[in-house]
Amino acid sequence: MFINLRYFIIITMKTALITGITGQDGAYMAKFLLDKGYTVYGINRRISSPNLWRLNYLQINDRVKLLDGDVLDPFSIFDAIEKSKPDEIYNFAAQSFVGASFKEPSYKSAVESVYSLE
Repeated sequence: MFINLRYFIIITMKTALITGITGQDGAYMAKFLLDKGYTVYGINRRISSPNLWRLNYLQINDRVKLLDGDVLDPFSIFDAIEKSKPDEIYNFAAQSFVGASFKEPSYKSAVESVYSLE
């Protein structure tokens, strides 16, 4: 039996979950993965005025699926993983204000190290 592989196209779209997607590194990683054909989910911290300008600047805001959550809340992380069912997870969550990181070192430590290990 002869099978012509030209007519068999198997598409396996990978899914990625990115924490810190609204930051510089997270937004550029999202663009990179979208350009490679990934489905990209991002965890967006609930704040009164969303900071989505980088996603808009990179023209990917409409292609990224944003999920509300906070890396310091394990339940929101579990929920995001359950909803996105990612093949890959990228952690770019970090304290975004240098001055605040010196005033609240334990918060910075929790965001950038402790919860990255869980």
